[in-house]
Amino acid sequence: MLRRLFVPLIYALLVCSNCLAADDAKQAETPVKTFTIQGQVITTDTNEPQPLAARVTVRAANGTWYFPKSASSDGSAIEYRKQVGPNSLEQHVTLSAHPFVVDVPPGKYTIIAERGKEYYPFQREVTVNTESVSVKLPIQRWINMAEKGWYSGDVHAHRPLSEMPNLVLAEDLNVGMPLSHWVTEADKGPVSGNRITGPQPKAQWIAVDPTHGIYPLNTEYEIFTVGGKPHTLGAVLLLGQSTTTDQGVPPVRRIAEWAHRDGAFLDLEKHSWAWTPMIVPLMKPDLFELANNHCWPSQFAFHSWTLDAAAKSMHLETNDQGFTERGWIDFGMKSYYAYLNCGFRMMPSAGTGSGVHPVPLGFGRVYVHLDGDFSYQKWCEGLLAGHSFVTTGPMMQTTFNGQQAGSTFKTEADSHDVHIQGVVSNMMPLERIEILVNGAVVKDVHKLQIQPASRRPVVEQIDETIRVEGTGWVAVRCFEKLIDGRIRFAHTAPVFVDRQGHLSRPFKDEARHFVERIEREIERHKGVLTPESLDEYHEALAIYRELFSRAVERPAAENN
Repeated sequence: MLRRLFVPLIYALLVCSNCLAADDAKQAETPVKTFTIQGQVITTDTNEPQPLAARVTVRAANGTWYFPKSASSDGSAIEYRKQVGPNSLEQHVTLSAHPFVVDVPPGKYTIIAERGKEYYPFQREVTVNTESVSVKLPIQRWINMAEKGWYSGDVHAHRPLSEMPNLVLAEDLNVGMPLSHWVTEADKGPVSGNRITGPQPKAQWIAVDPTHGIYPLNTEYEIFTVGGKPHTLGAVLLLGQSTTTDQGVPPVRRIAEWAHRDGAFLDLEKHSWAWTPMIVPLMKPDLFELANNHCWPSQFAFHSWTLDAAAKSMHLETNDQGFTERGWIDFGMKSYYAYLNCGFRMMPSAGTGSGVHPVPLGFGRVYVHLDGDFSYQKWCEGLLAGHSFVTTGPMMQTTFNGQQAGSTFKTEADSHDVHIQGVVSNMMPLERIEILVNGAVVKDVHKLQIQPASRRPVVEQIDETIRVEGTGWVAVRCFEKLIDGRIRFAHTAPVFVDRQGHLSRPFKDEARHFVERIEREIERHKGVLTPESLDEYHEALAIYRELFSRAVERPAAENN
């Protein structure tokens, strides 16, 4: 009896369950109704609002990202989706100066419009219920660096050439330098081993408008394998090429000599690669990426990468994961200072590696000061001369004895005064503004400011005279600490004081560190690199040992 009652009950429950499952499946198959957000980024800096190219993010309250499309057949919209960790991600669209559309289900959305470094970001909350909505996104300049003679560039981009016209306008980047050749194997040349597909571009400036454009013929050697086996060497960039080569590395000197004959210039790319101490004295790079491709607006992620390349004497900030963001930035700066003290006078540059990492093109950028109108040739000349500063946020306009950064002052006296004048500007108050001599902070010119109540940029004046003893260098840097603890910075190129008959003298801890790194590399490369390639390491080792022989002890006050 119980069985006769129980079996039909189970059957009824199964039938009901199957019905519910069928209803769920039917609902899942039914598309969610969407509505259109129509938008336009405009500038309010003119008498009449004008459409403007910009970077736009759209995110729902539940965290879902949406990617607008251009509403115009003449427009363009480039999606960018990169993530290397839970909080290290970049999700955005760069839009030409046309209206956009994005289809979304009902809900609440945050839309943010940004454009490079010189505009306030604009954020708007939008609720979509039962109909489409239209929004205007007005963004406004907080500074106009081009009016002051400063033009920006990103020298390290992994973005397709076809995307670059959209990107340089949306990011307000005056010079974009995407890679046309990228080789990662030691036994391959940049042509035969190129990881970038597509036809080779012509060696010519591509003007997008009178002050924005692209130079497309650039090569990265980023060597991860030797003889077909994993064996990391490092990276270096050849920029502004007139022709191409299919020579591999190592050895490296021949590539540097070829590049300089070709009219190209060399960028060190990153300070902590295994081969960096060797290539500095042998390749003689022109540029040092002080704002490199591990500097992102999203969370810093590469805590342990090349941790063993840092000297203990640098006293870098670390945590249980490895480098903090501040520690990584400080590592780059102190490495740069050590090379300058050794007499290797590279000028600072900036490159994002956008296309590989979760970072917008031009987040870190180098500004170059030009006299007169903009041209690519003048920009390159100013970059190589060091009439520049690099930044991930703040803006710097400084002179040294009335001259631009990068200048050299020759003297026969034991000491020389350098008068620094200018302004440091930022959207928000700065944490520090510091003057450096030979890498040591000799003056903190920052005065603590209260958070401004209105949206007005902070402008701080510099008017300081610094004395340099013997041969040395001077530079200015500044830092902004965000509410969430993130770091933004800017740094001028150095000026040099050359006392007649006196060479640069590194600190002993700096020269010793380079000697030890080269010695470790020689041991690591035995049986892997050819004798000719190993000879370059032995040559570099001899250079650093000579530098160590005339190095000086660091003053006790600086050992912190």
